[in-house]
Amino acid sequence: MGINEYFTETAALLQSCAKGDLAPRVDDAIRQITASLKGDRCVLVCGNGGSASDAMHIAGELVGRYLKNRRALKAIALSADPAVLTALGNDYGYEHVFSRQVEALAETGGIFIGLSTSGNSPNVVKACAMAKHLCMYTIAITGAGGGKLKDIADILIDVPCGETPRIQEAHLCIYHYICEQVEAALA
Repeated sequence: MGINEYFTETAALLQSCAKGDLAPRVDDAIRQITASLKGDRCVLVCGNGGSASDAMHIAGELVGRYLKNRRALKAIALSADPAVLTALGNDYGYEHVFSRQVEALAETGGIFIGLSTSGNSPNVVKACAMAKHLCMYTIAITGAGGGKLKDIADILIDVPCGETPRIQEAHLCIYHYICEQVEAALA
């Protein structure tokens, strides 16, 4: 496959997202995140692998800025601290590396965002369940169907695709849009 075909495949997925029913759920996520941050509550974000990097990207856009200079917003990527991740993985098992952090950092009325292309990552599923238990509003950004996260999250934003790289490309567009709209509402 050449680069032009690659772009064409990604564009086709983004068109599919645009024609689907994601927009109302994305708008609902924006409203919930904005309300939480207005109330000075924290956004906790997590994922594995490329999704861990995406979680750090989201937190960076919120704490720093997306397009506008404005006050810093409370956001933490749970994948960002290797000492915490390795200690929790060693002491409790990898499936608990995010849920323990949620237990420590959760704020009632805060936001939890779980990124998982399959929707089945055990550590993200456990973290989402813990966030829900601790009265956080939960958002799952996944691939088609949402996996196990669909039954836990308050909002499921599931990209209609089963191929990890394409899902992550669509996730980037989705969370950039969320960050842009949250910033516009709060700047």
